[in-house]
Amino acid sequence: MLSSASMSSLTRSSLEEMLESLRRRDEEEKPKDKPPALPSRPPSRARLPSARRLPNSFKVDDCEAPPSSGEFEDDNVGYFMKKLCLLNFLFVKLHVWCRQPKGKWELGTIQSTSGEEASVSLSNGNVMKVARSDILPANPDILEAVEDLIQLSYLNEPSVLHNLQSRYSQDMIYSKAGPILIALNPFKDVQIYGNDYISAYRQKLMDSPHVYAMADAAYNEMMEDEVNQSIIISGESGSGKTETAKIAMQYLAALGGGCSGIENEILQTNFILEAFGNAKTSRNDNSSRFGKLIEIHFSAMGKICGAKIQTFLLEKSRVVQLALGERSYHIFYQLCAGSSSELKERLNLRMASEYKYLNQSEYLTIDGVDDAKKFHGLMEALDVIRMCKEDQELVFKMLAAILWLGNISFQVNDNENHIEVVNDEAVTNAALLMGCSSQELMEALSTHKIQAGKDTITKTLTLRQAIDARDALAKFIYASLFDWLVDQVNKSLEVGKRRTGRSISILDIYGFESFQNNSFEQFCINYANERLQQHFNRHLFKLEQEDYELDGIDWTKVEFEDNQGCLDLFEKKPLGLFSLLDEESNFPRATGLTLANKLKQHLHTNPCFKGERGRAFSVCHYAGEVLYETTCFLEKNRDPLPSGSIQLLSSCSCELLQLFSKTLNQSTKQSNSLYGGALDSQKQSVGTKFKGQLFKLMHQLESTTPHFIRCIKPNTKHLSRIYDEDLVLQQLKSCGVLEVVRISRAGYPTRMTHQEFSRRYGFLLSEANASQDPLSISVAVLQQFNIPPEMYQVGFTKLYLRTGQIGALEDKRKHLLQGILGIQKSFRGYQARHHYHELKKGVATLQSFFRGENARRQYGVMVKSSITISSENIKETQAATILQSVIRGWLVRRHASGKNKSKKYPENAKSKQRTRVRLPEEKDVSSERVQNLPSALAELQKRVVKAEATIEQKEEENAELKEQLKQFEKRWIEYEKKMKSMEEMWQKQMASLQMSLAAARKSLSAENAGGQLARREVASFSYESEDATTMGTRTPRTPGASTPLKYSSSLSEANGSLTSVSNLMREFDQRRQTFDNDARALVEVKTGQSANTNSIEELRKLKHRFEGWKSDYKVRLKETKTRLHKVGNSELDKRKRWWGKLSSRAL
Repeated sequence: MLSSASMSSLTRSSLEEMLESLRRRDEEEKPKDKPPALPSRPPSRARLPSARRLPNSFKVDDCEAPPSSGEFEDDNVGYFMKKLCLLNFLFVKLHVWCRQPKGKWELGTIQSTSGEEASVSLSNGNVMKVARSDILPANPDILEAVEDLIQLSYLNEPSVLHNLQSRYSQDMIYSKAGPILIALNPFKDVQIYGNDYISAYRQKLMDSPHVYAMADAAYNEMMEDEVNQSIIISGESGSGKTETAKIAMQYLAALGGGCSGIENEILQTNFILEAFGNAKTSRNDNSSRFGKLIEIHFSAMGKICGAKIQTFLLEKSRVVQLALGERSYHIFYQLCAGSSSELKERLNLRMASEYKYLNQSEYLTIDGVDDAKKFHGLMEALDVIRMCKEDQELVFKMLAAILWLGNISFQVNDNENHIEVVNDEAVTNAALLMGCSSQELMEALSTHKIQAGKDTITKTLTLRQAIDARDALAKFIYASLFDWLVDQVNKSLEVGKRRTGRSISILDIYGFESFQNNSFEQFCINYANERLQQHFNRHLFKLEQEDYELDGIDWTKVEFEDNQGCLDLFEKKPLGLFSLLDEESNFPRATGLTLANKLKQHLHTNPCFKGERGRAFSVCHYAGEVLYETTCFLEKNRDPLPSGSIQLLSSCSCELLQLFSKTLNQSTKQSNSLYGGALDSQKQSVGTKFKGQLFKLMHQLESTTPHFIRCIKPNTKHLSRIYDEDLVLQQLKSCGVLEVVRISRAGYPTRMTHQEFSRRYGFLLSEANASQDPLSISVAVLQQFNIPPEMYQVGFTKLYLRTGQIGALEDKRKHLLQGILGIQKSFRGYQARHHYHELKKGVATLQSFFRGENARRQYGVMVKSSITISSENIKETQAATILQSVIRGWLVRRHASGKNKSKKYPENAKSKQRTRVRLPEEKDVSSERVQNLPSALAELQKRVVKAEATIEQKEEENAELKEQLKQFEKRWIEYEKKMKSMEEMWQKQMASLQMSLAAARKSLSAENAGGQLARREVASFSYESEDATTMGTRTPRTPGASTPLKYSSSLSEANGSLTSVSNLMREFDQRRQTFDNDARALVEVKTGQSANTNSIEELRKLKHRFEGWKSDYKVRLKETKTRLHKVGNSELDKRKRWWGKLSSRAL
């Protein structure tokens, strides 16, 4: 196996040497007038692929030329087949692209070769003979559907188309072509948007080609470099530019969203601008009929702080004139379909089919679009930008006025085609909405006033002139309304003082258009696209290659199609298209035919201009040749508004129309136009004005870093999954995508000055550079990290690196910085900890000082207070000692005097001894004890101690008794409250019973005299029943004993009193219920039944019984109260008597 491997390696080496020798020989045979090829592929590994060149025009027809004519040298298989006839086996099974007879490219495999032909097996199984010039190599399967076209090994037309088609079939609609993002319109909803994808691209979790990635790159460059950015979106009509712009705005709104909510306002402006500026065309259901530049401003923190919108060249003619298969602006259909019944009544609105400005085309609706729903979304957007309801209704009123103006008709009166306005509902409604009279409106549309000296001549207009005047008024109102709306939107998004100089501009402008009939609008649109293509060429081709040449880089210039000649055709003075158009517009009698003849006369030598028959001419644009009809060029370039219409607007009561009239430049100079008296209100023609706006836009874009998005329309049927290779190839050629890929792959996309490079990567050097020269430091860095010389070039001022090299250096720089940061982190941590410990030690020392001071202060205060307390204790001790000495002396003297008396009266002494409860030692008194006085004093001291202990015990008992007394007092208060409440309740019940009895008496008074007497007796008593039985069941009261230290009898008396009170309350309730029942039985008398003697007698008995019970109840109630008072007083007296006896005994 080793031997076979070595042989194969030798075979490959010899083959490579043979190929290299043939290549050198072929280069020597090249004609000298051909452009030189790029350097050959270096022999070392990990080198760039060999230089390849595309033809200048990049057309398939050029493939028959030898490789030196511009085709890739190793992309043409026939070239090698001619040189290596003996090595045919090398090309067997080689995947190639072969061109079919109809021009289509198809993938196949080479089966065999024979001279200038090869047998190719196609993918469908067929085998065909193909000339070598019709074969191009195909990329290996591993490069199928790559994200960036730079990654393709073979960059030719079929390989690029196949790569884009492979990605498109997998719903991967975005691809990269170097710095350009290619976006294919999917014509369906693709699930690659939303918050999840936004978060993924923000966190760098995804890096596949996407609008989000492009917007994120612009945002990051703006924040890091502090340079304004621009996202330029271009492409043909229907390629998806508007949707792409909205997606980019959504991502920027998510990145720069804050608490102010202005990002939502920016997104809502899309609904407003689309409704008033977009329309259905034959190629696009939502075509932008104006250009817009949205400039989003950011704060220093990267949050959106405002925005500004600029618009260019609104297609006003669409308001009054429609082509087949097209619609007017969306807002007209949305207003008719979605407005409420009240709004329709106020505006006199009808169906869209009833307005002549709208029913010129049969397309009144768009498939899959709900105009009513769109109108409600528009209303919400207007609310978001804070437009008041009054202004919204004014806008809708102007739209309705335009529609009714289109319905105004004219009637021819004479042979000279003079007309008069038909006075119908269209005139009435239009005048009402505009705020003028019908007569004023009819006069402005049918006559024209000419000032001749002091006299005014009124001239009746012809039918054509009247229609033009009506349409001019409608176009002026709509264009002014559109500009006013943009101003209102800008006011709501105003930046003001928050401007920081950081912004991202998104340009969404009309794409290149080529219809069957192309007029003045397509003329201006295609000119704008020429200017944008020049901006594209300047940044991606001219500036880069000029930078290489000026900095001394070894570079072979890449050819590209420059459209500067076409721009000169439009802009050159005095013989440019715009100059000649303005010159012809100044002649009143000029027509489209005279304009076409003038253009042919002066521009026939220009290679980009081609004169046609009649009123037509052709211009060779970068995207192809377009034929223009000059029929309405002059009228649209002049865009006149008659003086009568201007006067009418100024006299209208509508606020918006008055505002629009003030914006006109009131020039006294009258033009010699067709109308003979129209003011040159705009001073400039529409073309000149648009050219000035475009120059201003380009100047603004030149001050930003551009990011290009090329939108591609895959088919003209607006259907998904259909991929038209010819259409896609034509768009790729027109926008120069393939040339950009060539430059990006062969060039040096990374460029840094020597100072910047050395400053950024100089610290990566392992040893310090003694010279400290930026150039030497840069070269030393490249050599240290073994970057091959083929991968960079050193210029006079900059260092140029090929793709991928700066990433490797950044990885090494990042790795080293992370290590440095780790060391710094550890050292800073050590410093922080050391500082913390020092600080902690100082704090502890400071705290110890403070705590010591506080302790000393507290000790001083404590010493002072202890001295005061000790002095007071000494005084109290001295006073107690003095008191004790006095008491003891008194006791001794008293005892001594008693003994003396006992000697004289022994009987009295004995009786006193028995009553005082003396100790056993005091019963025998002898003369010996009297003589022994010290022992007597000791005995007295013992007695004093015992007396003090007894006093303390009695004091404790006294405290307990006081607590019991307090409890009794509380209970007494509760008893008094209950008695009062019972009395009040009893009185209320008595009063209620009396009222019920009085009512009963009145009811019985109508029966007879006896019944009346009974009711008066019933009304005079209160509750009582069953007196004898209740009075006999009283609870007896038990007297208690009187003991000085125990109060059991008092407690029993108090409990008995409480029981009596409870019995009284219970008895009262029972008696009340009984008397109620008896009285109710006597009062209720059936209907038709009179009172008899027995019922009257029973009523009297009930009264006597009630009176007796009431008297007894009052007596018992008083007795209970008296008893309660006695219990409380007796307890108090007993305590007082007991305390007095106790004090006397102590003495």
